[in-house]
Amino acid sequence: MDEKAYVQELVTKSRKAQAVAWDYSQRRVDELAAAIMYSLSRPAIAAELAKLSFEETGMGTYEAKVKRFTGKLPQIWEEIKSVKTVGEVERIPEKGIVKIAKPVGTIAALIPSTTADATPIFKGVLGLRGRNSVIFAPHPGAKRTTFAVVEKMREVLRLNGAPEDLFLCIEEPSKLLAKELMAVCDITFATGSHDMVVAAYSSGKPAYGVGVGNAVVVVDETADLAKTADMIRLSKTTDNATGCSAENSLVIQETVYDAFLQELEKQGGHLVNAEEKEKLQKTMWIDGKLNRKIVARPVSHIAELAGIPIPVGTGFLVVEETGYGKQFPFSGEKLSLVLTVYKYKEFQEAIDTVNGIHSYSGAGHSCGIHSVDEEHIKALALNTRTTKVLVRQPHRAGNSGNWFNGLARTFSLGCGTWGGNIVSENITQKHFMNTTWVSVPTGPIGGCPYTEEEIFGDILKDVKLL
Repeated sequence: MDEKAYVQELVTKSRKAQAVAWDYSQRRVDELAAAIMYSLSRPAIAAELAKLSFEETGMGTYEAKVKRFTGKLPQIWEEIKSVKTVGEVERIPEKGIVKIAKPVGTIAALIPSTTADATPIFKGVLGLRGRNSVIFAPHPGAKRTTFAVVEKMREVLRLNGAPEDLFLCIEEPSKLLAKELMAVCDITFATGSHDMVVAAYSSGKPAYGVGVGNAVVVVDETADLAKTADMIRLSKTTDNATGCSAENSLVIQETVYDAFLQELEKQGGHLVNAEEKEKLQKTMWIDGKLNRKIVARPVSHIAELAGIPIPVGTGFLVVEETGYGKQFPFSGEKLSLVLTVYKYKEFQEAIDTVNGIHSYSGAGHSCGIHSVDEEHIKALALNTRTTKVLVRQPHRAGNSGNWFNGLARTFSLGCGTWGGNIVSENITQKHFMNTTWVSVPTGPIGGCPYTEEEIFGDILKDVKLL
């Protein structure tokens, strides 16, 4: 295949469609976006696409994928629907500023295998509302799912008289095609592996990438242990832990450690012994790389591969650990129904453990805490290299935004410079548009209207000056 010619043909078609969308009104893009969100969140279509995703990838659960369509998509729409993306979006009279929203152009959207079903809708709808066109590059292991979702979105566009080529999809994806696409599109939105994100930032074009997820959650002595264990079970087991925001490690205060492990057991957690831990490690990592055969697979499948007997009703495996880094692979991101637990004495030790784990894997992504001690919460927030600290929440459900918190609802999480990303917040509508700032004078031209005292005040009184 001539990758350059193939991608150029896609981009040419995409830009032609985007030229039409440039003249769309706010009402027009909102109607099209709402029609897509509503149509693809209907139970029948959700079931169809979830079934395809589950059968193609073998990851997660069918039920969780359905809920991603029927539950998460309406959440995202409810949040973005009021955000202006066309024409004048803000006026600041006292500064003489008017902001005008404009398209970024043609977007390269890299789609991961773990959320190949819903991520294209998120990126497509937010792109469309910004009057952009989007070309999707699927993960090879989920290409049929992504292509089917994009075809549904194209069908909605056709039904409503809009150019279907506002959404295009690479049918037979490869790293070479993705690389060429990123090099010629106006911007890339990359969700997926570390290598994919690095490639996006190396493409020579602007890019939004998300870092590695390795959520670490602290449980201190003030936590409601039963309630906390229930939230962690819910978060960890949803879709067989496909999400990077599912708890990977817990750091537990020593006085409640044993009691909390008992609560995890009540929730379906099975604590492996030293021999079983060794077997599990050899199964989960091959030549230092995470074994794809255990990613988002049922716990029974993981245990069988490792040769570990587990009780009936086991929902996830629990592994005790003391260190972090390459020699302690359980401290890294696992994307599986395996949860690592640590013990701490003083709270500073908990902070150090979170930072130590993230220095190995997941810097910038997120951490959390189950506590009612405001000093502990503040200390964790001030002293960790993470862009989000979730307090008393199921980490997976809360990290990407939810009805119960104020974080932007998304499928893409920025990790800041700690995670090698350009943004330190959840990717949302504002990232899918350019802004033109119109400035008019707010006073006479020339001269400064303030005295030195008004400008500097007493801030310089205790410093040495040249």
